[in-house]
Amino acid sequence: MVQELEARIKALENELQRLKDIEEIKYLQRAYGFYLENWMGEDLADLFVDSPDAVLKIAAGQFVGTENIRTFFRHGKKDVPIHKADNPEFKHQVMQLNGVVDVAPDGKTAQGRWYGFGANAFPHEGGVSPNWMGGTYEVDYVKDDGKWKLKEVHWCMAFNATYGGSWVSEERRKDNLTNRPYNPDSELGKVSLPPAENALYPSGYICPFHFANPVSGRKTI
Repeated sequence: MVQELEARIKALENELQRLKDIEEIKYLQRAYGFYLENWMGEDLADLFVDSPDAVLKIAAGQFVGTENIRTFFRHGKKDVPIHKADNPEFKHQVMQLNGVVDVAPDGKTAQGRWYGFGANAFPHEGGVSPNWMGGTYEVDYVKDDGKWKLKEVHWCMAFNATYGGSWVSEERRKDNLTNRPYNPDSELGKVSLPPAENALYPSGYICPFHFANPVSGRKTI
């Protein structure tokens, strides 16, 4: 009887810890989205585990190692911290939505999948380019010194489009921005680009799922 009760208590403790881990990971991922909106570079980089194996894989390129990730968030200037975007007309909102989080049985690693969606405004010579952006995040997390951190962030951008009505005044609006900050032809992203993947609408490409179907158990694409 005592052993049975102890086993039940242990199982409940494990389940409670798993749920706490999921909530901490959600908090982490949502913080990433808020920091991204105003390009809070130092805060963004600090969310990653300090490791040469940390990865940021986005439209601008693939950046491996925490220092390279931090340099990207500093717009390629390794020794110039960026605490927020210096232009008030800049906006890079990517809401972290519909998260599915799976914690490994050992409680040391986890994976998550999120929708990213939001309104962007990129200042450019002569005006501001307003855009809608949408896509999918697949993220690997690791618990380091008792805290959940980002280990690998993979952003599959499905679309990036201008918006007719616009949240930018007509006199400041500029739709033909060609050198976007996530352009894979930028100098920073030339060194190591992500594998070829055409996720843009209407390609039909689906960013690979880390999890199986929760009912059938069948691997999802």
